[in-house]
Amino acid sequence: MKKLFFILIFLGFYLHISAQMSGVFEAKKGESDYNFWVYTPHEYAQDNHELPLIIFLHGASLCGNNLDRVRRYGTLDAIEKGLDVPMLVVAPQNPGGAWNPEKLLNLLEWMEAHYKVDKNRVYVLGMSLGGYGTMDFAATYPEKIAAAMALCGGCSYKDVQKLGELPLWIMHGTGDTAVSVKQSQRVVDSLKEQNKDHLLRYFWVPGGSHGLLARAFYLQQTYDWLIAHSLKDSPREVDRDIQIEREDFNVSYRELKIDPQMYAED
Repeated sequence: MKKLFFILIFLGFYLHISAQMSGVFEAKKGESDYNFWVYTPHEYAQDNHELPLIIFLHGASLCGNNLDRVRRYGTLDAIEKGLDVPMLVVAPQNPGGAWNPEKLLNLLEWMEAHYKVDKNRVYVLGMSLGGYGTMDFAATYPEKIAAAMALCGGCSYKDVQKLGELPLWIMHGTGDTAVSVKQSQRVVDSLKEQNKDHLLRYFWVPGGSHGLLARAFYLQQTYDWLIAHSLKDSPREVDRDIQIEREDFNVSYRELKIDPQMYAED
């Protein structure tokens, strides 16, 4: 009985510490054009100072009106699984169709009005439909974003030259049958042709399937690379030291505890 008592005390202490370390997840509905989640890390509540902000854009499989779906994989799920992301995160839910850059700007402005956001360190990260949303948003408002990472997506715009105005890392698997790697290659080729690729990084993951790229959300390097950039950088430069290799994607679905079918055909 005494042993059980101490076990319960330990578990209570552990859960308290875990809640502190994981931060707070809040669902917001009707506050902006999209319903969304806001994650505030422990550092925010503790120090009450400005923090960088990540805008996470999901793929098509998480579209709809059930906000809980947005936490099934991606940045919020990675945080819940223990990844250290000491930044604010806003994760909107797209009800359907393409992501709208103007609505995303409204969401960013809402965040800046209601949270202590470091406006020089706003990042956007997305996969598949969210990869398109990432590039469309970055191409529309490059002056608002310190860095962007687009996974297995593309860009809806014919003229992509504004994507050359911010640090951008494009990744796509060469074995992707849902969204062809050609969609990302078109953007890269266009930026090269216009000599707008000095802030560009790209990685064609050898043999990588569509779903494989979702594992980037669970890599610490992803967030380390984003936060390495600031709008205060003069001139703006792209970090080329932080590396993500093919072997970094060799984490099993079982280890991540997510269903690969959720994003296999995003």
